[in-house]
Amino acid sequence: MSAALKLEPSAAAFLGVERSITGRRWRTREADLALVEAFRRRFSLPEIAARLMAVRGVTMDDAEAFLAPTLKTHFPDPSSFTDMDEAARVIEDAIVSGRSCAVLADYDVDGGSSGAQLVRYFRARGRELKIYVPDRMTEGYGPSIVAFERLKAEGVELVITVDCGAAAEGPLNAAAELGVDVVVLDHHLMAGPPPKARAVVNPNRMDDTSGQGHLTAAGVVLVTMAAINREARRRGSPGSNHLPDLIQMLDLAAIGTVCDVAPLTGFNRAIVSQGLKILRNGKNIGMVALAENAGRKGSASVYDFGFILGPRINAGGRVGDASLATRLLSTEDPEEASELAATLEALNQERRAREAEMLAEAEAAAIEEAEKRAVVIVGSHRWHPGVIGIAAGRLKDRLHKPTIVLGGVSEHEPAKGSGRSTPGVNLGAAVAAAKEAGLLINGGGHAAAAGLTVEWDKVEALKDFLSAQLEGEMAAAAGEARALTVDAIGGIGAMDVALIDALDRIGPYGQGHPEPLFAFTDVRVAFAKLVKEEHVRFTLEDARGARVSGIAFRAMKSPLGEALMNKNALYHAAVRVKKNEWNGTVRTEVEIVDLANA
Repeated sequence: MSAALKLEPSAAAFLGVERSITGRRWRTREADLALVEAFRRRFSLPEIAARLMAVRGVTMDDAEAFLAPTLKTHFPDPSSFTDMDEAARVIEDAIVSGRSCAVLADYDVDGGSSGAQLVRYFRARGRELKIYVPDRMTEGYGPSIVAFERLKAEGVELVITVDCGAAAEGPLNAAAELGVDVVVLDHHLMAGPPPKARAVVNPNRMDDTSGQGHLTAAGVVLVTMAAINREARRRGSPGSNHLPDLIQMLDLAAIGTVCDVAPLTGFNRAIVSQGLKILRNGKNIGMVALAENAGRKGSASVYDFGFILGPRINAGGRVGDASLATRLLSTEDPEEASELAATLEALNQERRAREAEMLAEAEAAAIEEAEKRAVVIVGSHRWHPGVIGIAAGRLKDRLHKPTIVLGGVSEHEPAKGSGRSTPGVNLGAAVAAAKEAGLLINGGGHAAAAGLTVEWDKVEALKDFLSAQLEGEMAAAAGEARALTVDAIGGIGAMDVALIDALDRIGPYGQGHPEPLFAFTDVRVAFAKLVKEEHVRFTLEDARGARVSGIAFRAMKSPLGEALMNKNALYHAAVRVKKNEWNGTVRTEVEIVDLANA
């Protein structure tokens, strides 16, 4: 990394914004101008793209790989993962011998896309892989004794768990007693030794040295399939000259990576960059059908993964049949794809209705909790466990504190909880500590998100424990949680399609490499109206009369929405620039992120 590159935010608040409309301090980062010029000349980049690379820590040594992230450059050696070679041997043995196998997947996008990869892989090898996804309401997260008993009764001899299993010591012991072999493919944090299984592949195992702890389960499965292919070639297995082309499944690995909010750096960046190309080919008929049901047209993007396809894929596990995601993503039957996509679209509408109702109820309680504790925990047995994760994310963004939302089947059943954390605060580790302390029935996760099961009468003790556990991390990260980093000042007149094309050169954007944020100075709201009762569509105008339209999502009942409805008030605006394609016309819009009084 260049010694001259200043990665720390400048001490003075950017544009003097110490506290914006949403309560954030604006900041920016200074770039090494020599590095910016070097990027611009060597790679023929527009100055804004070169500057963004410099302020985000890209060096000249890694610039080429950053601009053209390829699997060849970033794909890790499968053998660097603990237990990977054994996992490949066990799975290849099962494929060659024809043993009855099943994949037990988590019910979110990462689990669904992981399971779908394996189903497609087995099918390409001439084998069937049964799908088992636990019901969120009746079985909870991950493998259970009941699940293994059911699979055993169906004649299954090998179960591959994906996006779950790394902490399922009791159920995996039961599987061994039943005579069911288990291979675990997971990525969640592990605080102790692995459970009993034929193989436990997890880059977050304490004894794993792969250095790939940022991978999602979908990424781990991709590497595992490469290991199985390698094992098949080594043995000369039947069909080893025509093994599955893993490149064609990169769209599945990519959507799992994006929707599980993994950092888009290194191998993850290559997966998503190349996976978007596969998505645009339209070969996964399930994803195509889902996009058509959502009315989505135009080129595929990270936005499509995260905000169009992802929520719909998740809907089955949240409020419907948990297996719908894996089935949709793995099917090769157009009629089945159409039916499943329509079902998920309907379930997504139901999910949104439940979410809106629950958010309205949870918000007041969360605001009160935020005044008392470092960690916000709110819940009700009436809140559907399928939408608590979304609610936790929304409340976390508003309150700038780690937030856990609890729901349940009834007041007599334990609460299911889903949590989302702020930057620099490891919620998953704290939840694991709470389980170790005897406060939870089950729990774990990773730094940004966690899930748990807790008795209702232990919730108050859990609040105190987690707040005490994370108080120090939160104090250290307090500035980060409320900071908004603006990449550059931009003029409304400069927000054109050419700028977006230039910014695309350094995409894809996501966690760890967010979309660029521009500041407009001294602009007024020339037009604003409410859309669908919660969004605000607006037009901003600068002193020269230049105008740009845009939208602020879910802003109406927030200080941001109220400010936008105050027409002719003068603001500094922090925005993301978007390309709007409609009926053959392409124009630029902006998405408001924040406003500050000018």
